[in-house]
Amino acid sequence: MDAYQTIKESIIIGKYRPGMRLTEEFLAGELNVSRTPIREVLKQLESEGLLTPLRRGMIVRSFSKEDIRQIYDLRTLLEGYAAGQAALFRTPTDLQQMREANRLYEQVMDQKDPEEISSILKIVRANQHFHEAIHVASHNEHLRFHISKVVVLPLVFQSFYWYDRLERIRSLESHQTILEAIENRDSERARIAMHEHIYQGRDKVLKHLDELSMEDLKEGKND
Repeated sequence: MDAYQTIKESIIIGKYRPGMRLTEEFLAGELNVSRTPIREVLKQLESEGLLTPLRRGMIVRSFSKEDIRQIYDLRTLLEGYAAGQAALFRTPTDLQQMREANRLYEQVMDQKDPEEISSILKIVRANQHFHEAIHVASHNEHLRFHISKVVVLPLVFQSFYWYDRLERIRSLESHQTILEAIENRDSERARIAMHEHIYQGRDKVLKHLDELSMEDLKEGKND
């Protein structure tokens, strides 16, 4: 795994937490590489909205509830449109890629171990793979570019720890509904199903954020 992917995943999984200061020296030492590639990675992650610049180094960005709502609204518009376009323009190869991605997602969801970060990472990657297969099937390079620029929220990763059996089933069913609509070339159904799926994820993240806030309040009262 290259420096970019390693640092990005460390932010997404919460190893580098919001507000944490990251410097070229620290990261070069962590990854045992020179500072030159680290400098480029930090610029890239800043452009993606995951880091905020300081006079020296960067800090991991924090996201407010309003940030989260706005990011999810944007994702809903773009990915809903992508799903609708995929229903119209998908090829047999596209369908095969989406089916394989969804099968992998089912497998890793069944194997989920809530205590293992590696298990959650597999779920996140499989979920991204399914969504990316839909983006490809839209056959719209400009759309894919703009979707790729939407911020990947670290809280999305952390919320997977809270998925119970019913929520895992709902997530799998959402994927299947989207896939069937694309298979049937039902553009409107694919768009609506993607909207519903992404808003389910948003609600889970916001609920998780509320739970964390309540825990912080309880700890404050006990201090």
